[in-house]
Amino acid sequence: MTSLPDFPGAVGLSRLEVYPWPTADHEHGGSPHMHLTCSECYVVIGGLGRLETLGYKGLTTAELRPGDVVWFTPGTIHRAINDDELRVIVVMQNNGLPEAGDAVMTFPPEYLSPETYPAAASLLDADGSPSHERSRARRDLAVAGFTELKRQWRRGNRSAYEGFCAAAVRLVQPHLDTWEKTVEDGALAAANTALRHIDALRQGRYDHLFRAEISHIGLPSPQTLGMCGFLRAYDPARRAGTSTGTK
Repeated sequence: MTSLPDFPGAVGLSRLEVYPWPTADHEHGGSPHMHLTCSECYVVIGGLGRLETLGYKGLTTAELRPGDVVWFTPGTIHRAINDDELRVIVVMQNNGLPEAGDAVMTFPPEYLSPETYPAAASLLDADGSPSHERSRARRDLAVAGFTELKRQWRRGNRSAYEGFCAAAVRLVQPHLDTWEKTVEDGALAAANTALRHIDALRQGRYDHLFRAEISHIGLPSPQTLGMCGFLRAYDPARRAGTSTGTK
């Protein structure tokens, strides 16, 4: 089946139900992590929660209520906290990169090497299936690392955050060529298409308007285990060509 067109700007789009599981620090929610290349946006559609962040400018906490929109750029360690059935639509820059390793969880330093990180980050249990137990285990490991990063920051020690950033870079470096192609084929191609349309309009040409199309995807039924919660990702459905009302 032919895939549908990219979402506008080649973004990623998912519906997220933030994990309700309790944590060692008496909160509920997902795995703290950081993106190295992508900005991310939360559009809150239900429930209540908070977004806890750590970046080079410091620690912040933002309340999340229905209708709120919050976004953050690469280098922001972020953690979604579920206070009451928090649900969001996630809009992710550079669709495909987070799944390709752009998101690095805040594990303690001994788990941030190419030798130790993959096993700690894996969702697969002993029989090779994704499991809630593995998702909770890696979440708990990320919370432990994040807790220490916050403790060091409050003591005035920025080197712990800087060290995490350096370790994350070492983890992703083998993937950068693939990431570059993903951006070139996605967001950059979308921007270049818009520039070609502008140039055509400047010349009085508008034949691209005759190629307009409409695409539709219903709420995807498969639910996966994400870093922050239960995910229903729209892009796999888009790539599979699951659509109604397309012309």
